[in-house]
Amino acid sequence: MKRTGIAICDSNEILASPVCVLFESSFKKCGSYVAQKAISLGAEMIIVGLPVNMDGSKGESAKRCEDFAKFLEEISFLPVKLFDERQTTMLAHTYLNNTNTRGQKRKDIVDAVSAVILLEDYLKYKANN
Repeated sequence: MKRTGIAICDSNEILASPVCVLFESSFKKCGSYVAQKAISLGAEMIIVGLPVNMDGSKGESAKRCEDFAKFLEEISFLPVKLFDERQTTMLAHTYLNNTNTRGQKRKDIVDAVSAVILLEDYLKYKANN
C-alpha cells in the first residue's frame, strides 16, 4: 500500500535483480509507474505478488493485488500473473539480518529484496512446471 518493490530477471530467466522500490500509495500512479518501468526495461510479463493468508485464504490485501494486476494488464498490454508471495517479506528480513542491514536503509530496500525473492520463486516454479 505504501511501498512496491520491483525486480527484473535476465533473458535466460535465471537471475533476478532488484530494480527499485516505489514509494507511492496511489493505486493508479503506482500502476502507471510499474507499467512504464516494465515496458522501458523490455519486460515480457509482469509478476504481481499475491498476499494470501497462511491457510491459503484471500483477504482484502489479496483482492487489492488482484485489482492491481488487472489494471497493470490493461495499461501495459503485457500478460500479468499473480504469484503467491507468502513469507517473502519474512525471508527478506532474514537476509537483511544476515547482512546486518538495519534502520532506514533496511526499510528502504526490504521491498526490493522481497520482489527479488518473489521473482526467483516464480522462475523456479516455471522451470519445474
